[in-house]
Amino acid sequence: MLEKLFERGLWSTRLMTLLAVIFSILAAFALFFLASVDLYHVLVATYQYFFSSFHPENFHADIVADIIGAIDLYLIAVVLLIFGFGIYELFISEIDVAKGTGGDKILYVSSLDELKDKIAKVIVMVLIVSFFQRVLHTEYKGALEMLYLSFSILALALGLYFLHKNGGNHE
Repeated sequence: MLEKLFERGLWSTRLMTLLAVIFSILAAFALFFLASVDLYHVLVATYQYFFSSFHPENFHADIVADIIGAIDLYLIAVVLLIFGFGIYELFISEIDVAKGTGGDKILYVSSLDELKDKIAKVIVMVLIVSFFQRVLHTEYKGALEMLYLSFSILALALGLYFLHKNGGNHE
């Protein structure tokens, strides 16, 4: 009797993961909104560039860097969505609405390893996008500094590749 009561209570603690799910989804919405506002400002600046006398010196590089920054925010928001959906499906319940709509293939997670792989792939993309944004927008001390950054991203991508290759299929 005591064992069943303890196990029921222990099993119910998995509902604590709902906090992670709720807040990761809310954070994803916030990032989607911020990235969209950033792109709106890019569109306004582009309109002003073509239809008024607004011609800043590094306009093209700044616009490209702002667009890449917005893409970076979108990718991080996707990481948060994948995390939220994955944690929900692993600890709480399968999302029945997603079945048959194609959503079950994109966000379905059957294990923690698969969730980590999906998140790691998007994080590698975020790092690559961040690298391009840094190249365009940041004044760096030398090419060697950017080379170090690119090698670290390459090493991370190769590590992820070999991890996924040796891990086999998750199905």
